[in-house]
Amino acid sequence: MCTMIVEKVKIHGSGRGADGWFKLEQANVSYDHPFDAPYEHALNIDFVNESQGLGARVAVELSEEAARELIRTIQNVLDQAQAGGHLPRS
Repeated sequence: MCTMIVEKVKIHGSGRGADGWFKLEQANVSYDHPFDAPYEHALNIDFVNESQGLGARVAVELSEEAARELIRTIQNVLDQAQAGGHLPRS
């Protein structure tokens, strides 16, 4: 049995949903039963702008392996951008 795990984080960016582009304000990250993906449990990410309603939402459901690979890939790209002088050093 798995208890749903949920964390919310404020973000800044843009997402594209059924009604076009919208500003992103929050990401909801959870580990729970997916709605569509064929897994018992998945890492679920909802990129949202709650003030714009349900149309301002992009959802993804990832296997554990895919989620971990995405994390590694994001970190690698940001490290390369920083090394190339495109990001300020932290």
